[in-house]
Amino acid sequence: MKLSKEQIISEVKTSTNPKVKVAITDIDGVLRGKYLHKDKFISILEGGFGFCDVVFGWDINDLSYEEMEFTGWHTGYPDAVAKLDLDTYRRVPWDNDVPFFLGDFGISICPRNLLKKIRQESLSLGYKPSFGQEFEWFNFKETAENLHEKNFNQPEHLTPGMFGYSILRMAKNTDFLNDIYDLMFKFNVPIEGLHTETGPGVLEAAILFGDALESADRAVLFKSGVKEIGLRYDIMPTFMAKISENLPGCSGHIHQSLWDERSNLFYDEKSKTKMSPLMESYIAGLLHCMPHVLPMYAPTINSFKRLVEGAWAPTTVTWGIDNRTTCIRALPGSPKSTRIELRVVGSDANPYLAHAAALASGLYGIKNNLKLGKMTEGNGYQDFSNGVLPRNLWEATQAMSKSEIPTQLFGAEFVKHFTKTREWEWKQHAKAVTDWEFKRYFEIV
Repeated sequence: MKLSKEQIISEVKTSTNPKVKVAITDIDGVLRGKYLHKDKFISILEGGFGFCDVVFGWDINDLSYEEMEFTGWHTGYPDAVAKLDLDTYRRVPWDNDVPFFLGDFGISICPRNLLKKIRQESLSLGYKPSFGQEFEWFNFKETAENLHEKNFNQPEHLTPGMFGYSILRMAKNTDFLNDIYDLMFKFNVPIEGLHTETGPGVLEAAILFGDALESADRAVLFKSGVKEIGLRYDIMPTFMAKISENLPGCSGHIHQSLWDERSNLFYDEKSKTKMSPLMESYIAGLLHCMPHVLPMYAPTINSFKRLVEGAWAPTTVTWGIDNRTTCIRALPGSPKSTRIELRVVGSDANPYLAHAAALASGLYGIKNNLKLGKMTEGNGYQDFSNGVLPRNLWEATQAMSKSEIPTQLFGAEFVKHFTKTREWEWKQHAKAVTDWEFKRYFEIV
């Protein structure tokens, strides 16, 4: 049952824990937060609190971006006002049940604020967006200290072999898996299903669907929570999209549907496919916008190592009914279950940005009454009728920065800031000397 503001404040005040944990996410979807004394928490509920805006001015390794307008050395990295969302109230069961709240900044480049804006647009059109995200991730018998000592070389997998849906592998790590399932439930991140996937030490979880904003909150908290739980067992989870060319990548598929007060608007009993015209236009919008917003689904250099042929991730701009080789897997079924699965998203994506891009693209298709083209039957990797996805982060970022569509969907300020962060990511990669280069050139040239 949802608590009122007064009930939440009362719970915090009467809590035996003197502190509250608060957090926001940066551009990469990484949680950045702090503990506050509960009296401080009460005092900032109306006006918000100062949080250094460097969280939008540095990369995933805390290195300051260059030539950014919003913040930088030229602005002195001042505080920006962050406001807590009381609807995100939960307690952290692996941290002495400390009260926890998510917040965001009321600025255009804030990922959570962007999703809130697009969600509100959807509601104003009469569509309640229902989303649910899945994650695949690798787990290792490592600690941060061990990995740094051996320079991240040859981390030890939690389990050996390729054994998807394995009851045996799950039995070997029951405490860890049960903690993920049970503690996440207590943390108000309910898991619909949890199982091993193909690959050594790989798990997959489907998070229970809900409102699009709540879904993204759950996804962000799930990724961070799994890492915190892993610390208790000297296990290090990673949500990298691809850890090895010889192993499948890790997806972050997003299931989506639109509802009114009573029914699923994607379902049409009279349709041969059970897909409504609204659902078809939504899919058409996703496909149309896909090449223009891809960095929001695949935000890192590593993301594009996953998007290769024959590795359970899409490479072409395609859709199909229950087809796992296409970008969009349509799942028409019952009035309750009819939905689409967006398969291009990797587990490394910022859930707020991925949700925002998907919802905005689908609404674009509806508002422009886009017609859905022919579906792919069979191998989507061989269907080039709608083109292919950009091949790397640089290509994808240039496509996004030069297109008018992202500006229409998200506003010029966000697009400029975000694409500059992705260009920075590419430039950091371009100047690095890799193990591949050493192995290929050191002895021979």
